[in-house]
Amino acid sequence: MEASLGEIPFGLDFHPSKELVAVSLITGDLHLYRYNTNDSSLQRLLDVHAHTESCRTVRFINGGQAMMTGSKDCSILATDVETGSVIARLENAHENAINSLTNLTESTVASGDDEGCIKVWDTRQRSCTGSFNAHEDYISDMNFVSDSMKLLTTSGDGTLSVCNLRTNKVQTRSEFSEDELTSALVMKNGRKVICGSQSGTLLLYSWGFFKDCSDRFVDLSPNSVEALLKLDEDRLITGSENGLISLVGILPNRIIQPIAEHSDYPVEGLAFSCDRRFLGSISHDQMLKLWDLNDILQGSENTVKGQVAMSDSDSDEMDVDGNPSQSKKGTKVKNENKGAALSSSNNFFADL
Repeated sequence: MEASLGEIPFGLDFHPSKELVAVSLITGDLHLYRYNTNDSSLQRLLDVHAHTESCRTVRFINGGQAMMTGSKDCSILATDVETGSVIARLENAHENAINSLTNLTESTVASGDDEGCIKVWDTRQRSCTGSFNAHEDYISDMNFVSDSMKLLTTSGDGTLSVCNLRTNKVQTRSEFSEDELTSALVMKNGRKVICGSQSGTLLLYSWGFFKDCSDRFVDLSPNSVEALLKLDEDRLITGSENGLISLVGILPNRIIQPIAEHSDYPVEGLAFSCDRRFLGSISHDQMLKLWDLNDILQGSENTVKGQVAMSDSDSDEMDVDGNPSQSKKGTKVKNENKGAALSSSNNFFADL
């Protein structure tokens, strides 16, 4: 299944329980599609002009009742899934362009901007409950670890940070990796954190030892790994700047197989449908594509069977090293110019 978006997409997310998928665009628009598994069709349900500048990220919130978007214009918007109407808007959410959103609990979300600031929001109280100056460059990805109430973040400054949501402090920060980090996943039952990078190298960190990576996987180089998606505890899916989508095994580290080719352009985002039957991908070719996982993963199970994972010499303790380190700032410039600074606000959404 595929649909032409008409513009470059930046954000992608599936509804948690319905056959719906949302895409945010460089124009500031937000599209909502229904996918039909019977006739393999995509039907556009909503086309909302959500922001005055590029809409960089989108997430379904409140159990799928609303879509939250973050923009270069520094605003956060909540849009009703059924009607497309504006529920609420926060014009001054950050002082800089918003680049990333992620769900935390049923009523809290986190947002990250182009200057490394992360904010936690209570969607019911409509207020900011905490903030972290975790990085010196744009927040590329955030991954919430619910068991320990920690938020893992990666940045264009080349570092991985661990934010403790209980104490509202940056608990630890990795050394500068000399490469921009683009994404982060927790695998191996919480023992490993995998980070994608601009050079295409996957960096493996052991939980509790975040200062420096414990392993590197270079077989995807030199193509930047733009997106990571966890399939299970031993396998992940990568989206690269050459348009390839690959299935990769972790410990032992190997490319199991390329599973799809979106286009010749960079893969901007990957996501699973609510039932994990479909893999969604967006790219600079302005297309949304849905891949049937039953088809593209056929045969990969046999590749994995019988292979024994390498044992880790690192400790499996879930404590993290303290004293966040200072790092150099990354050199990559975001695809767009940074948004103009706006005054910050602790009020979540100003009712319209």
